[in-house]
Amino acid sequence: MQPTPPAHAPHTASHDREIESLAEFDEVVAEQGTLAHFRVQAVDLTGRTDALLSVDTKGAVFLGCPMDEAAATRVRAAGALVFPPVPDLPFDPYRGFVYTPDELFDSLDQGYEATPDALSYAWLQETKADGDVFASMLRAVHDDAISDALDELLVGARVVGVMGGHAMARGTEAYAGAARLGRELARAGFTVATGGGPGAMEAANLGAYAAPYGDEMLMDALQLLAKAPRFTPSITDWARAAFEVRGRWPDGGPSVGIPTWFYGHEPPNPFAAHIAKYFANATREDGLLARCTAGVVFLPGAAGTVQEIFDNATPNYYESRGEPTPMVLVNRAHWTEKLPTWPLLRALARERSMEARIALVDGIEEAPAALKRLGG
Repeated sequence: MQPTPPAHAPHTASHDREIESLAEFDEVVAEQGTLAHFRVQAVDLTGRTDALLSVDTKGAVFLGCPMDEAAATRVRAAGALVFPPVPDLPFDPYRGFVYTPDELFDSLDQGYEATPDALSYAWLQETKADGDVFASMLRAVHDDAISDALDELLVGARVVGVMGGHAMARGTEAYAGAARLGRELARAGFTVATGGGPGAMEAANLGAYAAPYGDEMLMDALQLLAKAPRFTPSITDWARAAFEVRGRWPDGGPSVGIPTWFYGHEPPNPFAAHIAKYFANATREDGLLARCTAGVVFLPGAAGTVQEIFDNATPNYYESRGEPTPMVLVNRAHWTEKLPTWPLLRALARERSMEARIALVDGIEEAPAALKRLGG
C-alpha cells in the first residue's frame, strides 16, 4: 500500500529532488519532464511504464520501486540505478515516511503476533541469530530511511521530549498526570515526542492525542484504557483498548513516538500519530534526544530513563549541539532518593551554561512552567 505523506511535512531544499509518493512522481513528470538525478523512494511505479519509457532518467536512483521489467531495463540503460524491492520482508527498508499506528498494528484482529510490528521483531531475532550480513545492511538502510523521514516531518517544529518508564500502568494517577502533561504541552504549541512505548511514554502521547478535545474526553479515555492496565500478559488486549479510544475519538492531535525493535517485548503505543521505529537502539536513542530542540521532561523511570538523562546531559555539557536545551526532572523523591540522579546532574552542570537549563520539580503539573522558565 502506498503510504500517504503527512500533511505538515513539506520537502526542504535538501530533499527537493526526492520523490516519495505517486502524486509527487506525477507532478515532477508533468512539470519538469525529466527524472534525471531524482531519487524515487518506495513508490509503486507499475502503472507508470509509459512515463519511465519516455523521460530522461540519467543519474536517477530508484529505491524499492516496483516497476515493469521493460521499464526497469530501459531506465538502467539510460543511466539510472535500480534497487528492486526485497521480497518476503515484513517491512519496507526503503520507505519514505515514518509509520502510522494503523500500519504497525495491521491484522491486530488476528492477534498481535500477526501484526507487522511483531513480525518485524521476529525477523530481527532470526537474522541477528544467524549473522546475515545482508539483513544487517537492510536494517541499516531502513533506519537511515526512517531518520530521513523523521527529519522531514519535524521541519520547523518545537519538539519537547517526555521520557519515562514503561512500567507506569494505565489507571494510575501517575499515568493520568503524564497524560495531562502531554495535553498541556500540545496545547501550548509543542510537538510532543516520546520513546513511543507503553507506560509514561504512551500517557504523554495520549495527552497530545486528547489536546483538540474537551477535558472530559481525556477522563473518559483514561477509564476505557484502565481495563487493560499493562501490555503484559496480553499485548493484543492492551492495543485493542487503545484502538477503542481512537475509534471513539478519531480526530486526535499529532505527536511523535520513536521506539525500537531492540526492546521487542515493548510494543509501540497507538496514540503517536507518527512512529519512527528503529532496529538499532543506539541510533534511536541519539536521534530522539537530538530532535528535542525545545527541551526534555524526565518522568520517574528506571535504567532506560537514567541513561536518557545522561545521554541528553552530555551534549548539553559540551555544547556539542549548540546552546544547551532545558531538562526538567519530575519527582524529587525519585530522583534524589530512589535513584539519586539529580545530585550528579547538578554537579555536572555547576558553573557551566547548562546550569541555568536544568530543574527538579515535585509534581508533573509543575513541569510546563519549569520548561518555560528554562527557555523551552
